[in-house]
Amino acid sequence: MSDLGLSMIDETVNETNHWLNLLGDRLGLDHQRAYHALRAGLHTLRDRLPIAEAAALGAQLPHLVRGVYYDGWRPADVPETTRSVAQYAEALRGRLVDGNGPDAEATARAVFWLLDHNCGSGIMEKIRNALPGDVAEELFDRA
Repeated sequence: MSDLGLSMIDETVNETNHWLNLLGDRLGLDHQRAYHALRAGLHTLRDRLPIAEAAALGAQLPHLVRGVYYDGWRPADVPETTRSVAQYAEALRGRLVDGNGPDAEATARAVFWLLDHNCGSGIMEKIRNALPGDVAEELFDRA
């Protein structure tokens, strides 16, 4: 597509593949399963953030990942309440496509790690502060 002057599309595909490779390597997943883990992790997080933080995070994502992130979002229904790591993991587990996939808590940690290493520190601090203390401590801080 670069021949058509659409290098932005090539760049976002490459960046998205890089993100999927990083996540797949971290979780021991192939590209397709890494995509499903990323999608599930992003949606679970997104739906537990206040709208302003969810939108701020979306702005930090590569264009293609941003589309995945916003797919199916219903801002009127958020934020969903999560009071514990177990509740967060259960919500994430329900979004994972493959029942034989990675552990939900490991997936959450890996997605938090990926975001922490690729997004601005300011938004990551806001996200951490928006999550319940034990979720932030057990999943975010130990990513």
